[in-house]
Amino acid sequence: MSLPLSIQSVTAHYGTTKVLEDLSLDIRDGELVSLLGASGCGKTTTLRLVAGFLEPTSGTIRLGDKDLTRLPAHARNIGLVFQNYALFPHLSVRENVGFGLKQRGVASADRNRKATQMLERVGLAHLADRLPAALSGGQKQRVALARALVIEPPLLMFDEPLSNLDAKLRVDMRVEIRQLQRANGTTSVYVTHDQEEAFSISDRVAIMSEGRIMQLDTPETLYQRPANAFVARFVGFENLISMQVETREGGSVVARTADGAKLKLSAQRFGEIPDSFVLATRPDGLLVTSDPSTGGIPATLGLRTYLGRAYQYQCETGAGHLVANGPLSSPLSIGEKAWLVPVIDQCAILAPE
Repeated sequence: MSLPLSIQSVTAHYGTTKVLEDLSLDIRDGELVSLLGASGCGKTTTLRLVAGFLEPTSGTIRLGDKDLTRLPAHARNIGLVFQNYALFPHLSVRENVGFGLKQRGVASADRNRKATQMLERVGLAHLADRLPAALSGGQKQRVALARALVIEPPLLMFDEPLSNLDAKLRVDMRVEIRQLQRANGTTSVYVTHDQEEAFSISDRVAIMSEGRIMQLDTPETLYQRPANAFVARFVGFENLISMQVETREGGSVVARTADGAKLKLSAQRFGEIPDSFVLATRPDGLLVTSDPSTGGIPATLGLRTYLGRAYQYQCETGAGHLVANGPLSSPLSIGEKAWLVPVIDQCAILAPE
């Protein structure tokens, strides 16, 4: 049984620069959690702290009942899968996979047996005697994954493992990683800057910025109900419209934009709506129409882009510049007057910034 990871109130510096600030994160048994964010957000530093390559300035890191905070990296028994594979070029595929077992004193016969079994699981048993130079990028990454899993670690960590692969192979490999992780039930931390990769592979995702976790949740919740404006923008809510409730009628509110445009919103869909809020939408969340009776936000249309499934418009409104989509069946022209109608299932309510 894998052991849960607990990071509590960790702060870390590079010299005088603070990289992590009071970061806390608990990961459950068998869970795969991705750390997602742009370069410099602190995700790789978090991985390096857990792996033992860095020491925190303050805070604690525990794996089950073991305190890792000041423990040397070699004593942590963590499986690591790196971006650059980190294979030994002079060792065969089987020897690379068995290297961690050798370091742990496993006898040669058992080592070869376990390495071969793991290579069978990743579909590379037929390449066991080859050197890494004779492998493709995807095959090298499978060897690195097999090497990390064969030691049966309580924690498996991935550092941008697919960034060196082409797009099709990345999709294939993330499916394989997820299947193997679930089959083994290994608690895992996955570091990536790729939102689609993180959402497709994870039980939960921590979106990070400037050394803090901005929201930790399931991919579905992050995508549909971001907790704040940063997360909303990160997951594609391009339009953030400041609004003020004007009237409340049963389960609905009528709210207005800064220039007086009024929208009716259901509290049943959004829960309690505060007097002041931000309506966040993706382009799909605003429908462009030429029908003024729809009661949307008045707009003057700018550049129109063909997306295949819809036309996308750059729109100027009294509430600011907005990006909205309209149907292919009724294209509108630059300079036309239109109305932007919220598609409620594609919207979220946020606190004012």
